Amino acid sequence: MGKRDELIAKYADDLKSKCGMTPDMDLLTKVTIGCGPAIYNDDASTVAATQDSELETVKDNFLVKKLGLADGPQLMEAINAVIDTYGRSERNKYRAVVYYMLVKHFGKESVYG
Repeated sequence: MGKRDELIAKYADDLKSKCGMTPDMDLLTKVTIGCGPAIYNDDASTVAATQDSELETVKDNFLVKKLGLADGPQLMEAINAVIDTYGRSERNKYRAVVYYMLVKHFGKESVYG
């Protein structure tokens, strides 16, 4: 089992235990691969939910550029809903898990088809 596979298993566990979701492993794998080398960097692999600039980056670079969504208040509302689902007090919010939940929220699985 490679490093990426171990991380995907960890993300799947977070989705089950912390978010109450049964992950679509195929989609989770594709979202994780889409994150690129960031998943191996301690700082880049997590989302700092308390930093507005970090949330803006998620909105601009992932929701608008990657998923092709139109900018608007609904994007930040979705990000905050995902953070609430993950648990605001949860110290490590993995980027791949946050992105996965956002893909599901907006029904944009086709982007990873």
